[in-house]
Amino acid sequence: MMKRKIIGWLVGASLAALAGSPASAQELTIFWAEWDPANYLQELVLDYEAETGVTVTVETTPWGDFQTKTFAELNAQGDAYDMVVGDSQWLGQASTGGHYVDLTDWIKEKGVDKTFVPATLQYYALYDGKYWSVPLEGDANGWAYRKDWFEDPAEMAAFKEKYGYDLGVPKDYKQLIDIAEFFHRPDENRYGVALYTQTAYDAMAMGVEQTIFSWGGDLGNYETNQVEGILNSDRNVEALEAYRKLYTFTPPNWTQAFFAENNQAFTEGLVALNMNYFAFFPALANPATNPHSEATGYFANPPGPYGDHHAALGGQGISVIEYSKNKEEAYKFLEWFIRPEVQQKWAELGGYTAHAETLASDKFLNATPYNQAFADSMEIVKDFWANPVFADMLFQMNDRLHPYITTGEGSAKEALDALAKDWNETLGN
Repeated sequence: MMKRKIIGWLVGASLAALAGSPASAQELTIFWAEWDPANYLQELVLDYEAETGVTVTVETTPWGDFQTKTFAELNAQGDAYDMVVGDSQWLGQASTGGHYVDLTDWIKEKGVDKTFVPATLQYYALYDGKYWSVPLEGDANGWAYRKDWFEDPAEMAAFKEKYGYDLGVPKDYKQLIDIAEFFHRPDENRYGVALYTQTAYDAMAMGVEQTIFSWGGDLGNYETNQVEGILNSDRNVEALEAYRKLYTFTPPNWTQAFFAENNQAFTEGLVALNMNYFAFFPALANPATNPHSEATGYFANPPGPYGDHHAALGGQGISVIEYSKNKEEAYKFLEWFIRPEVQQKWAELGGYTAHAETLASDKFLNATPYNQAFADSMEIVKDFWANPVFADMLFQMNDRLHPYITTGEGSAKEALDALAKDWNETLGN
């Protein structure tokens, strides 16, 4: 009798383990910001559910509280989410805080370090010599423009007469500024450019850093934490002055603009040029949301005056949360996600793949009018600080630079000097 009970207990325990252990979880929850790519991911994971029987829920929250809500859960060591599609700047804080699972061995074992675009691994996944994420949503800051305005014979002739060269996709920042100036006609309710100026999170910082990088500048030495002489260099001063000049060609009251405002100005026919992340360009290619879709062109951020060519990194990597009870299933999901056929499907749905083979394929490059510009951009991306105090540094940047950019208060040199002082204190220099 005792032997039969023991056998029965072992069988029952085995069945319970199969049904309810973390290794065979029936549901996974991914946390992300509320935007179209999250919707694409929710559609993509239906294939995983059909293949495995595991339900994957993509839970979202508005961008404005995405960081706050994520880190509140992480700091509480909560298990509400199994994975998070987090910003690249979070890597330092999330890894040193023990919140992300170290994926270094897994990434090397599965060949992710050989099959994904190097820049995306560097910025979305790598911190302090270890990998903490798998690149999921590649993105970069690019440009949309009104092809019909650019190709109008009268506009072309007037531009050539004024600037001495042909109107077209700008070959450098000087031409970008010239074009914004040329089309800026407030009396006609037409303006040159829609720029990022919002200070609620990283919008303005991304627009500014993209310009700084294109002048050959940097935000500091990310390895040594040196700021003085780098952040407030002569080239960075020139770059900030250029961003301020571009701002003077924006629509009225353009002091807190991000992706929605920029796209709206473009679809309403107000601006010639629209700075935005590529993730928001599908709306511009859709006739239902952009009446000028057929007349919309796209290009990567142009080089600066010294030949430096960069774009601000957007996008996110997906990380496994240390407090998840479903880590084994999370690993299985990631192994499914990196498969070439899944990456191709991800791209077809509207996600921006970071898988090198898919990104370089003719099928991807020709799928939309902006994919070529996106692929070009992913080869030139650079990013903001990713250290544990990045959030403080980000808001200090917003506070110091916004008054100069939007009102011309003070000078670019004074703004950068003040920011350098703030960052030195924050970094403990």
